[in-house]
Amino acid sequence: MPSAGSNPSGSSRLPRRPPGEDGDLGEPVVSGSGGGAVRGSGGDATDATRDVRIRSDEPSLGALLRRRIEEALTAAEALAAGRPIVALDAGCGERTAFRSVRGRIGRLVGLDVHPPSGSGLDVDTFVLADLCAGPPPLAEASIDLAASVFTVEHFPDPAAALRNLGRCLVPGGRLVIVTVNRRHPFVAAYFALPGPIRRRLQRLVKARAADAHPLVGACNTPGAIRESLVAAGFSLEALDSVSHLATAWGRHPLTRLLGRIGDRLAAPLPGRRSTLVVLARRTPGDGGDRTSSETSELRPTDRGGGT
Repeated sequence: MPSAGSNPSGSSRLPRRPPGEDGDLGEPVVSGSGGGAVRGSGGDATDATRDVRIRSDEPSLGALLRRRIEEALTAAEALAAGRPIVALDAGCGERTAFRSVRGRIGRLVGLDVHPPSGSGLDVDTFVLADLCAGPPPLAEASIDLAASVFTVEHFPDPAAALRNLGRCLVPGGRLVIVTVNRRHPFVAAYFALPGPIRRRLQRLVKARAADAHPLVGACNTPGAIRESLVAAGFSLEALDSVSHLATAWGRHPLTRLLGRIGDRLAAPLPGRRSTLVVLARRTPGDGGDRTSSETSELRPTDRGGGT
């Protein structure tokens, strides 16, 4: 199923508008997937919501995430040239985003601000750290690819977190991000609630009470996340949107119904769908193209068979 962020040959480069169209300079566009070009929801071009692409068979979040993880891993394997792959799940929680490709990863590092409560997290090394505070928690250029799934909306300083992720990645390494989209009217209303009310409501609507972490939303529109990634030394390869409220708010029948309504309303408007899926590449910077085998020092809290 080719998307606007990829083609059947496997390239995940975003399409670019022709220079001068609608007064822009050929900026990347949000994609829902392949299909005819249509108007989005309006708004500024900086929020990447104009000339978006949609299709009737919108993919699920799980399917699109697996696709982006696969693309990031394939790129990492090409760069590694036979060396074991080191992957980072930043904000791993209790389950890693790399489950579907676990057998192709030589060393999987999980990182979170909270230690796992159980023994079901399948990582080789667990690092207790805050990406928003202090220096990078891992050695520079020690990671081949990284994923951050539903964590960006919780970052009090997303610029610092993205810089730290960029420093941990090898030049050319990919970062996959999944986060909420504040351009969805229900998500925007959710963030606009007073803090105490939002915290109580969050525990009600989340699929699991354990997922109810403090929300910030400082980098949660297509334009904001694109600009933050570029400032942190990344180039954007794909920016997609999917509908996911019914699942995210699926703990109770009433909230699940509300999520379904929100998903249905936003489905034709890719710039306003509830969830963003991003694939970005770390651009080469100062320090040279060192591989993770040359800079493999970690500062971990080991779990299980950790190294």
